Amino acid sequence: MADVRGYTIVTAAYWAFTLTDGALRMLVLLHFHALGYTPLDLAFLFGLYEFMGVITNFLGGWVGARFGLRLTLFAGIALQMLALLMLSAVDPRWSLVLSVFTVMAAQALSGIAKDLTKMSAKSAIKGVIGEQQASGLLFRWVAMLTGSKNALKGVGFFLGGALLTWVGFQSALWGMAGMLACVLVCAVASLRADLGKAKAQVTGRDLFSKTREINWLSAARAFLFASRDVWFVVGVPIFLTSRLGWSFDQVGAFMAAWVIGYGLVQAVVPRALPRTTNPESAARSAKLWGAGLFLVPAALAAAMTTAPSAGLLIGGLFVFGFVFAVNSALHSYLIVAYSDADTVALNVGFYYMANALGRLGGTLLSGLVYQVAGLGATLWVSAVMIAVAVLFTLPLATRSRPPAPDMA
Repeated sequence: MADVRGYTIVTAAYWAFTLTDGALRMLVLLHFHALGYTPLDLAFLFGLYEFMGVITNFLGGWVGARFGLRLTLFAGIALQMLALLMLSAVDPRWSLVLSVFTVMAAQALSGIAKDLTKMSAKSAIKGVIGEQQASGLLFRWVAMLTGSKNALKGVGFFLGGALLTWVGFQSALWGMAGMLACVLVCAVASLRADLGKAKAQVTGRDLFSKTREINWLSAARAFLFASRDVWFVVGVPIFLTSRLGWSFDQVGAFMAAWVIGYGLVQAVVPRALPRTTNPESAARSAKLWGAGLFLVPAALAAAMTTAPSAGLLIGGLFVFGFVFAVNSALHSYLIVAYSDADTVALNVGFYYMANALGRLGGTLLSGLVYQVAGLGATLWVSAVMIAVAVLFTLPLATRSRPPAPDMA
């Protein structure tokens, strides 16, 4: 029987974390842009955040499987609090070297925190639903968690831009750290200790023992998220504020609306695709929707080259968000569906390691490509990355049960 209480606790903790994660990204981006940091400088600030996510997901899944997801979830929340307090100590009078070092160290902690929390929440779903539940229910719960998380991250984007305007950088960080402290206390008192802990012994060898479905899906995920972040992280927000003259809260509002819409679409994908109730049908849908996604940035880049306009850009990015959300929801379901309860933390950790690698590459390219060639070039690079992601989905299995791990 589904452990609804456990699912509710995990989801609530993840929601609270996500609000601070979205707000922190917008606070750092806009605050340090206002201090004179270039797009490439900003990309490197976020680059360490994503790089630490790669390491965290690779090892965090093993830690979660061996010691339980309760530990990794709580560690993620605590580290985010520490990162917020570190950033609040940054003083404009400091030297550039000291400021950059402190910000990058805090971003590294935040990157570890984000991926520990995300891996814990996504993996916990398999444990709270149970192996006997139908795949249709699993798809709905995964989509609901992922979609609600992204909608709240969008709220966090708006919150970050608004707080920077209304109360300032330091006060915003203190407030978010206090909120997370309350959430951590409540979660420690409520969540069961054995959630996500593997029944069989977990060894270091299990870090590399993956099925072919997990490997192909992880590779596709890396390029899928690189295709979004190559324009999303630096290019579009800096374009809006520097080229179109938008204020901080206006940029935050747009980024919020985009991510909220993306999250709402993710949450309703199982109902919009009622025949996608098992891994075979989800794999077929992922290939079709991936091909459709490729057309969006390619068409938008071409249109922006011939007849650029703010309305065209905004509209095109919302179309991208809709199709991207369907792809992301399908991938998120498949990684859980291809795993059993004992290996889900290991597989989700490996999968989100690939996700973080894609985000790292997309983040660095976002600053570099935008600075060198402008926003249109980031959209062309996005289209190429989506094409590669679709190629990696083509070998996905058409069977519903995962095969035995390849121990070679």
